[in-house]
Amino acid sequence: MALSIPIRKAARLLREGGVVAYPTEGVFGLGCLPGDEDAANRICEIKKRDPSAGLILIAASREQLEPWAELPQGGERLEGDMAHPVTWVLPPTAAVPPWIRGRHQGVAVRITAHPVAAALCAAADSALVSTSANISGRAPARNPFVLRRVFGPLVDYIVPGECGPAGSASEIRDFPSGRILRPAGGAPR
Repeated sequence: MALSIPIRKAARLLREGGVVAYPTEGVFGLGCLPGDEDAANRICEIKKRDPSAGLILIAASREQLEPWAELPQGGERLEGDMAHPVTWVLPPTAAVPPWIRGRHQGVAVRITAHPVAAALCAAADSALVSTSANISGRAPARNPFVLRRVFGPLVDYIVPGECGPAGSASEIRDFPSGRILRPAGGAPR
């Protein structure tokens, strides 16, 4: 598959330690590579977010999550859809850094159904930190004009695209119980 110029540019910036904004299933996200502590801290600063809250990881495939989470056999429950994305909390691997988990015992992961977010993960050849593009306590950006106005000067690049139909941040569930930890549209992470 040929990657678009914006996706290639964003992937290069991520590998260089950058922070990018991009569309996801429900809201725009802010992301970086999970192993980059400086970039993850920068995201928390941009959002005015307490780093102990932890960060979600998205991926294009199960393989991209293997370094970060102890994946269940089969994995069908990790697949989401554009209208109802679900982020799962799984046991972390030893490779998960403290800035990803925060104060939590598990690691929150999602195989994204959004084609732009998935292409970005594929181009970066990595799972990505993915947190809602919002200032903590405020609604996340769903409109590209709002995203540019609020975050344009704060991030290294904004990947063009539109958010999916979910309309809000993903639901977060515990695996394997399925217990809802944050309903869709709940307080964004």
